[in-house]
Amino acid sequence: MPSSAWLWAASAVALTGHLFCAAAYERTERNCSLTPPYLPSTAVNTSIQLWELRAQMLPLNVSAYIIPGTDAHLSEYIAPRDARMAFMTGFTGSAGTAVVTQTKAALWTDSRYWVQAERQMDCNWELQKDVSVISVAEWLISEVPAGGNIGFDPFLFSLKTQENYAMSLESSNRILKSIPVNLVDQVWKDRPQAPADSLTRLPDRVIQRTWQDKVEQIRSLMRTNPYQPTALLLSALDETAWLFNLRGNDIPYNPFFYSYTLLTLDEIWLFVHTNRVTEELKAYLSASCNGSLCVQLKSYDSVRQNLMTYVAQSDVKVWIGTEYTNYALYELITPQEKLITSSYSPVLTTKAVKDETEERILREAHVRDAVAVIQLLMWLEKVVPAGNVTELRAAEYVNHCRSKQKDNRGPSFETISASGPNAALAHYSPSEGTSRRLTVEEMFLVDSGGQYLDGTTDITRTVHWGTPTDMQKEAFTRVLMGNIEISQTVFPSGTSGVRIEMLGRRALWEVGLNYGHGTGHGVGNYFGVHEWPVGFQSNNIPFKAGMFTSIEPGYYKENDFGIRIEDIAVTVPVHTKFGHNFLTFDTVSLVPYDRKLIDTSLLSAKQLQWLNNYYEMIRRLVGPELDKQGLQEEKDWMLRNTQPFTEAGSSASVCSSSLMLIALVFALLHII
Repeated sequence: MPSSAWLWAASAVALTGHLFCAAAYERTERNCSLTPPYLPSTAVNTSIQLWELRAQMLPLNVSAYIIPGTDAHLSEYIAPRDARMAFMTGFTGSAGTAVVTQTKAALWTDSRYWVQAERQMDCNWELQKDVSVISVAEWLISEVPAGGNIGFDPFLFSLKTQENYAMSLESSNRILKSIPVNLVDQVWKDRPQAPADSLTRLPDRVIQRTWQDKVEQIRSLMRTNPYQPTALLLSALDETAWLFNLRGNDIPYNPFFYSYTLLTLDEIWLFVHTNRVTEELKAYLSASCNGSLCVQLKSYDSVRQNLMTYVAQSDVKVWIGTEYTNYALYELITPQEKLITSSYSPVLTTKAVKDETEERILREAHVRDAVAVIQLLMWLEKVVPAGNVTELRAAEYVNHCRSKQKDNRGPSFETISASGPNAALAHYSPSEGTSRRLTVEEMFLVDSGGQYLDGTTDITRTVHWGTPTDMQKEAFTRVLMGNIEISQTVFPSGTSGVRIEMLGRRALWEVGLNYGHGTGHGVGNYFGVHEWPVGFQSNNIPFKAGMFTSIEPGYYKENDFGIRIEDIAVTVPVHTKFGHNFLTFDTVSLVPYDRKLIDTSLLSAKQLQWLNNYYEMIRRLVGPELDKQGLQEEKDWMLRNTQPFTEAGSSASVCSSSLMLIALVFALLHII
């Protein structure tokens, strides 16, 4: 699944065409130039919340207030109670920043969401189409008088975000003012309550390292750090969940729970909603003792006060990962001599490398997940020609298929199910208002994933049930070539993904094609579908053996079709002729690609060999699982679609054994 952080820069190619024209025709976007303004039924009246927020700003002497679209843990996915930007603006997109002054209100979002914003916002709001901090700062400078205060909730700002705003604003004599009590929360009367359900621990069968083992492993890294930290502060939700082998359901699609952890060399402080910790979990965490492996439970909302108390001691140093520590906690760690920083905490870098059990069970989860995707593709092949299935129904069906698999805990993200021009929108998900009927005349892209007790999955397949054009076949084949090139590359351990990434684009570049999102992201064991810091971007950590990443090149033709092929792969050691400590990728997603879209004449012999080996692996690993589940029809479909390809030819090529049979028949006829 392409991360939202990757897509904003390139989605303009896809968004400004078909949907914009359709929306204008259907009058589904606002028109604030009319008198009175035209507002579609989807627009939200925000007058009351704006009036109340401005009333909160006045006594604080705040001229403007910034409202980011994230939570206190800088999460990609947020809970409904943290959707403050959506409450204030009516806009429900996953990325954006809102700003309110006493006279104006503006929203900044990227090109994926411009049409959506015009449909959901009323005329209280301006839409700004440059998402950079510089753009927001320039607008603030034009609207806020010199010496004016610009308020923000420090829990919702990363260190980098605060620094960027400060650099842009304070040189112009506008003052950033940290306000730890969120002003939107003060006016959000029906804000969803904090979750109250109990946290759960992972079953022993999916755990190799106990939480005590993990604590000692992280403490060992603290002791060997040359800057000698006395404590480690964990802010990202997956850090605490991983450390204690616990899960929750506070965030849609992500089994996380609101938490922080302060880990010292002899104490463990877990900040959580303590009413959610059962007596059984208290015993599991040894919460009633005071030793170095006893977890002291503290209120989630007390993290600032407790951190302040700890930092006030002499001879302490707190280690933080700057990517996920919010400014509200960072600003307490003073003086600077008490602060140690790295981009990512040792928990995130340790978690990135799966142990033997995690690798084994994550592979097993992908086998079962492949069954569900095969069921979807086989079903669509049957029902699409009849013309009675939509994008939304396809998304529902694949999630239904996954729900029947062992240990499934729901989807890992909102399914991307897109046909024709909708598939050209790399981050599109169907709704009742946008869902198109699937036909044999158009390409179809489905990007979906599941959460299982033993792993998280994410896979994309693109298919065509009719006759694809030559352009579609070549584009698909070149996307596949990029996937294969990365998958079969051999590289030294410690190589950064950004050095490999261009292999996914080279076949497309050769004919002047490209794609505008990233090429891969990490994935976890019953965790986030986008698990940092693994991947192919410049801010990802170097690859080591045991890291799981997606490989997902694509191509999107505006108003016409979209192609993406996404597999999950694990880095594994490989023996080379001369060198040692080299790695390659082992693909763990196990669903065949659409045969009619593959032009084998474009593939090299090595690429074709990789493809045939991959299909043999699907047969070897998924076949027994289909037998186990009694799915003979699905197995027959899988076998048909994993027949080996010939060494050269077109997508209509048949396997070598079939050619031998044909030759034998002709020989016999000649003899007769």
